[in-house]
Amino acid sequence: MTIKQHLGLLGFLFVAAWIGFNFGDAVLCLVGAGIFYAVGSVLEGEVDLGEMQSRFQRSRSAPR
Repeated sequence: MTIKQHLGLLGFLFVAAWIGFNFGDAVLCLVGAGIFYAVGSVLEGEVDLGEMQSRFQRSRSAPR
């Protein structure tokens, strides 16, 4: 397993334990896994936050 997969699993388990296995809040498990997966992407260098920020700034300043 890659670091992203481990972090996604860790996020899922963390939120699942935090909720106390309440089915109605199980969606939070998916959100937690997604957040931890995104952190793994940043740590592995697949997502460059500086590049993302510059893209958002360019799109805001572009004339419409």
